[in-house]
Amino acid sequence: MEEYRTIDLSLWHQTGQGGNGRTYENPSEPDVVLKINKPQLSTFEAVKHEFETSKAVEKLGLPTPHMLEIVQVGKVYATLSVRIKEKKSLSRICCDSPDRIVEIARLLCENGKKLFSTPCDTGFFPSRKEQLARALAKVRFIGKKNRRMLEAFADSVQDVRTCSHGDFNMGNLIIADGQPFWIDLDRFGYGDPMFDIGHLFLICNTYAPMKQVQDIFHMSEEQLHCFWDAFAAAYTGNEDHSDFDRLAGRFAALDIVLRYEFQTPGLAEKIFFAIQAGRLVKAYFI
Repeated sequence: MEEYRTIDLSLWHQTGQGGNGRTYENPSEPDVVLKINKPQLSTFEAVKHEFETSKAVEKLGLPTPHMLEIVQVGKVYATLSVRIKEKKSLSRICCDSPDRIVEIARLLCENGKKLFSTPCDTGFFPSRKEQLARALAKVRFIGKKNRRMLEAFADSVQDVRTCSHGDFNMGNLIIADGQPFWIDLDRFGYGDPMFDIGHLFLICNTYAPMKQVQDIFHMSEEQLHCFWDAFAAAYTGNEDHSDFDRLAGRFAALDIVLRYEFQTPGLAEKIFFAIQAGRLVKAYFI
């Protein structure tokens, strides 16, 4: 395996934390950011995938921090990218200025629509529908009846060839000097925009009561609900977005299954996902 530069983490200070990892900066290297993912996402294969995916997204013309190199930090691998100065995630903006939640939700909608209309490199990026089919074949925490409903719905989804972020949420779009940048692109692919929107629905509604989720996005349950309402109204152009919510709820159930494509959950997580998937099926399929 190729040798990679070793980073002494004691020289760096933490500047951010998300659902999958942490970011660090070093005064002696002021123009770069070090990102270290959770242990299961810090293998060479996982980091190389994220590095190459970010490079490929940049080639599509979508704004994302420029990746510089893969490095080693102790026994794990990490990435160095160009530092976007004075940046803030949309979730942090909502936390600091709750009166702007509606405005920021509309901003995510605007940039999301640009993302969803961008033709994807289908030779490099994976199909979300094919990923879902593999995940459905592996998942064991869903009963036969619910599985049949999910499979029937999954079969009806078109294999759209435009971009899909894979972890679409208010924490993964940052703003600097008024310019947006997409981050955390390791699940990037192509497919129906509702895959991404279902993921956002899961965060803002199903998972909103969870303190862990509130801490990750720096928003309260009420603020997450408010964000979804503003996003859905902007996306549909209609204050009554109940039909859109039902469709998003169906894709949220698929999103729980899709997790199997990216990492295998432990026993406690399987029980949690089984409960949540069952609730979503009952609410949006029956």
